[in-house]
Amino acid sequence: MRIENVSSISAAIKNRRLELGLTQAQTAEMCNVGKRFFSELENGKSTLQIDKVLNVLEVLGINLYAVRRENDSGEVR
Repeated sequence: MRIENVSSISAAIKNRRLELGLTQAQTAEMCNVGKRFFSELENGKSTLQIDKVLNVLEVLGINLYAVRRENDSGEVR
């Protein structure tokens, strides 16, 4: 899945939670974040603390990579 915006991250997290059969409350507890934070994360709030978001991704087993984009000719932009 290509991450293009906050909604992409939110969707990846929600999909993974549902795959695991967990509620938001269970997942929040497992990730050591509050239920409100987790709900806001799944709903695409764009002003969340990045360290907490990265922790949730780690706990849920979701890798996030930063790679340079290339244009159609193969040149790095």
